[in-house]
Amino acid sequence: MLRKLVILSMTVMFVSFQAATAMAEMHSDTGPGCGLGKLVWGEYKHPKNIAPQVMMATTNVFGLYTFAISTGTSGCTNDGAIMAEHKTTLFAELNFENLSQEMAQGRGEHLASLATLMGVPAEQHPAFFALTQERYQELLQAGQTSTAAMLTALHDAMAQHPVLAKVSTR
Repeated sequence: MLRKLVILSMTVMFVSFQAATAMAEMHSDTGPGCGLGKLVWGEYKHPKNIAPQVMMATTNVFGLYTFAISTGTSGCTNDGAIMAEHKTTLFAELNFENLSQEMAQGRGEHLASLATLMGVPAEQHPAFFALTQERYQELLQAGQTSTAAMLTALHDAMAQHPVLAKVSTR
């Protein structure tokens, strides 16, 4: 009996998710929040009134709200800022040795990829390469630095640079 209940619950959640995803593309922002509650109650005559807002919040309690937020579905948005930072850190960790060598040289594919992940436009890559070469000792502290420390130092150096400060992500 419990197994049937779990299967039924999962089926209802899956169908609700599919419906919510389809409906998300059709609805504009008419009030606070997002998620299934927003999709179900968002077409209410006055969605910013208390009653529809309460209904939106109550409907979102079922656990689909956090899923919608984290995946960017059901009318929720995910700007990717956190994900982009994690991609940059992971890339730097996996390619630390190559990045270290290319920073010393002021050029290279790994360094170009790091610049792109950090949001540096292609036309600014030469300035980024020059910065990493000029500040190599400071960024890598004679090989004693961690990836996190290197990225923090790089963000700080970019923030002080006349051109790169405009694209610095911190």
